[in-house]
Amino acid sequence: MNAHQAPDLVVPVAANDHVQGHANAPVTLVEYGDYQCPACGMAYPELKRIQREFGANLRFVFRNFPLSEAHPLARPAAEMAEAAALQHQFWPMHDWLYENQEEWSAYGAEGLEAGLRAVGIDEAAAARALRKPDIDQRIRSDFMGGVRSGVNGTPGFFLNGHRCEGDFRSLAGLIAGLVERA
Repeated sequence: MNAHQAPDLVVPVAANDHVQGHANAPVTLVEYGDYQCPACGMAYPELKRIQREFGANLRFVFRNFPLSEAHPLARPAAEMAEAAALQHQFWPMHDWLYENQEEWSAYGAEGLEAGLRAVGIDEAAAARALRKPDIDQRIRSDFMGGVRSGVNGTPGFFLNGHRCEGDFRSLAGLIAGLVERA
């Protein structure tokens, strides 16, 4: 994985992004992810480990990149996460989707609705939110930003604005190098 030769992140991290960590962290990791993607599901525990390991030195940003043709529930899952975000529950829903990927994927829409209950999200409020065009616009904006940045599969990672080529297992080493130079 090389963090310096691939295209740059076209859409800079902004206030409306889903962010964990401090804005002044020396390293920002942006993931373009698909909730139904098996590779994203495999990367999830490693990303959590990396967040714990680097703590205040890392800011993590998640953006939606549902590959709906390959993963028919990816878009509805992203919509659920964005509906949860409107109730300030994005990260709990994000985590639940990855931690329970196999289960909800097997049950379709009913499986996704179970996530709302598991996270404690008001289902009626989520249903109202899902009818708003804001959610569709948010997902489309994330997706198109990824396309413009050269993302063609998931997970797609950027470290400090530079695209990372290769496997998510190399991220910790790249982040360590960036932290040392900071």
